[in-house]
This record gives sequence, C-alpha cells and structure tokens, in this order.
Amino acid sequence: MVLDPGSDPGSDARARLARLTEERVDHRFKGLPPDAEGLTVGELAAQRRNLFTGGFTTPVLALSAERLEHNLRLMETYAARHGLAFAPHGKTSMAPQLFHRQIEHGAWGITLAVPHQVRVARSFGIRRVFLANELVDAAALRWIAAELDADPDFRFVCYVDSVRGVELMDAALAGASRPVDVVVELAAGEGARTGVRTEAECAAVADAVADARGLRLVGVAGYEGEVPQADSERVRAWLRRLVALAVDFDKAGRFAGLDEIVVSAGGSAWFDAVADVFDGLPDLSVPVLKLLRSGAYVSHDDGHYRKLTPFNRVPEEGALEPAFRLWTQVVSRPSAEQAFTNAGKRDAAYDLDLPFAQVVRRDGAERPADGIAVTGLSDQHAWLRTTGEADLEVGDWVGLGLSHPCTSFDKWVLIPVAEADGTVVDYIRTFF
Repeated sequence: MVLDPGSDPGSDARARLARLTEERVDHRFKGLPPDAEGLTVGELAAQRRNLFTGGFTTPVLALSAERLEHNLRLMETYAARHGLAFAPHGKTSMAPQLFHRQIEHGAWGITLAVPHQVRVARSFGIRRVFLANELVDAAALRWIAAELDADPDFRFVCYVDSVRGVELMDAALAGASRPVDVVVELAAGEGARTGVRTEAECAAVADAVADARGLRLVGVAGYEGEVPQADSERVRAWLRRLVALAVDFDKAGRFAGLDEIVVSAGGSAWFDAVADVFDGLPDLSVPVLKLLRSGAYVSHDDGHYRKLTPFNRVPEEGALEPAFRLWTQVVSRPSAEQAFTNAGKRDAAYDLDLPFAQVVRRDGAERPADGIAVTGLSDQHAWLRTTGEADLEVGDWVGLGLSHPCTSFDKWVLIPVAEADGTVVDYIRTFF
C-alpha cells in the first residue's frame, strides 16, 4: 500500500494493517462461507469467490467495488476543485483500510468523534486526526499527550466550547511537552447540539485557551447539519458567522505564531454551502486550512443521503453512488400479500428509514423487486408486503438497499467487497 502525507504508519502500523489479511475466518464473521473456516482473510480473498455461488450465507452485506472507488474519486475531485482540505469522518466506517484509501485519494487526515476511535486510527498509522467533539476525559487526554510526545509527526485537533472544559483539559495535560491544538466550536444555533452559543462567549473560551499552558488555539469549527430548520439560507448564514469569527479572532491576534489557521465545517448534507462560503473567506494573517469533514460519501446510501446529498443541487459536479447491498433470503411466504426474509435489526440500518427491496435473484437471474416493499423489521426478519406483480418464492435472494451508512457499517465486522459480477475481491474489517 502506498501512503502519502496524511498517514505515516511506520513498521508496526504497516504490520497491523497487513495482519488484517492474516485473521482466520471463523464464527465471528457472519455471512462468510462455512467451508472457509480456518482460511485467512487474505487466502479467502485470493480465491475470488462469487458472492452468489461461492458459499456465502444469508444475510450478507456487500460493498460494491466499483461504486466504492467511484465515490472515493468523486469527493477527492470535489475537494480539490473547491480548494478544500478533506478529513472525512471515520465514524461512518471505522475501517482502517478505508481510512487509508481515503488518504490515498487526497484526504488531509481523518475526522473522529471519541477517544476509542482515535486509538483505532493511531493503531493503524493515521497521522492527522481532527476530533469533532469536546474532549475532557483526563485518561484520554493523557493518552493523547503521550501520543503527541512520542510522535512529532502526529497532528491532533479537537473542539473546545466552554471555559470549564478548557480548565479540565489543561489540568489533565499538566506536564505534557506539546500542547493540544484546539478549535473553538461555534454552535449551530440555540437548541442545537454542542458549541458556544454567542461570539462573546467564543471570545471568553479563546481567552481561557490563551491562559492554558497545555492548549493552543488554532482555529474555529462547527457542524452546519445542526442548524435548526436547516435550509440553504440558514446554513449559509451560520457559515458566514463561522467565517466572521475566524476573521475577528485573527484581527485580535489570537492566532499569533501559527503557520496556518483551521476553519472547519461540513457534514454530508451541506458541503456545497461550505464550499461556497469558505471560498469567500478573506486572506488572514497566515494561510487557512479550509477543512471539510463529510464522511457518509464513502458508501453513500439508498435513502437518507440519496435524498440529502448536495450533488442533487449541483448535478454538474457529479453524483455519488450507493455502494451497500444487503442480501437476504426469503424463508417464509405465508400468503400472497406477505413474505419474510432472514435479515432484521441485527443486520440492517433502520434508524432513519427501513431498507428498500431492490432486486430478486433466482437460479442466477436477477430482476427488479417489483411489487415488494419492506414494511418492518424484527430482530432477525424483514417483513415484506407483496402485491400481485411480485414474483417471489421461498429460497429467493432479495437485495436490499440501506439508509444511513453509519448504522450499516457498525453491524458488520467483516464486509465483502464485490465486483459487479459478484466476484469478491476484498474484505473490509471494521472496529466499532
């Protein structure tokens, strides 16, 4: 694997990444062929088995090799075209193999949300981490400080949003040789999630950082996806506030001594607005790292993000493609109006939308899932409503599209990556 400046695994981290292929296939990995027991993941991948004829058992979640690569390339191109650095949110997949592929496709680093995720990323050699969250846990802060002390190339940035939080951080970091870089998080509005509510309070938090020996203020950030009643006008208004905060902090000399200032935003629903507003950011005293953090793009989906993706508003920029498909099997057909497959809440995302019946496979032939709709999920069953046009029998495989990548990846420890003809060419290991 060729790694560029976003990651620097060193020999130990490279070995950890390589050892993912040395894990033995066993009961931990659902959906894999029973007769592959005892093979290493690498040996199984080398066999290039077919997802439909190679002994895989249902339910089994698969990623499209072609669509995955398409999405990686599309967001690489988008970020470069708009002059954005890119730190995709790793909480989506928690898959170090995908982290490195994202970095190979131009990502500055990886965004994460909690200390455990940072430990996973560091174990696999990720050199730049943006923690899009407050961090006040003393044990985690001491571990971060040790990582910074041990690796001069490790770059870590996290949110702060209160004077109390700054005080807790500084106390935990007493004695650390390198300060922890922080950005003041501007809240998306009253009643939104975390973040400082007013510019005056932002200044107070920045003052507290300046007084803290263990911290260094490097910029401002936030998450526009939390803007109440979000629409294009409201999101852009908030982004302009974020940019103005960076300008005001710079004029006040709060970024003195830095080589670059970090200004960061960008979930998966409004990155077009982020690109537009960040493009208007005036020159500051030093260069600005305009950091986009969208993460769901890597697999995209057939529901929530299909509807919300900014590429719907700017189709000339391209289009993401849903890369997940959950293959299930009809196990019961009690009536002409009802059927059940063997995948449920343990296997499929359901927090935003139910899965979508897309295709049916029988005897090697695939056809659209006309007249079939998922109406509910039990723990291990999908409830299907069928109309007269549905041609469905016990034993058929039904391919389901999913909504919300973050709660799809987390249900599968090892995910086959299949080409369009079903040839499985890789396996993605997740660490949730």
